[in-house]
Amino acid sequence: MVYLVVVAFIAILGSLGAALYFMMQDGRDGKAKTNHMARALAFRVGFSILLFLCVLGAWQMGYIQPTGIPSGK
Repeated sequence: MVYLVVVAFIAILGSLGAALYFMMQDGRDGKAKTNHMARALAFRVGFSILLFLCVLGAWQMGYIQPTGIPSGK
């Protein structure tokens, strides 16, 4: 499970980096703007949702357990 979370975070950060790159490069030097930045951000949202669903599924199957940290009461 740890490897899945690490890979998902790397994918999320990679898509954010790609979106930043495309934001800075698109429309320069007379080139037409493309939709690469929007696509990279959409992948980031998809990776985030997939990570959440995987953590939720791992909790449901018993692979991970809540820590039981008190809420400060």
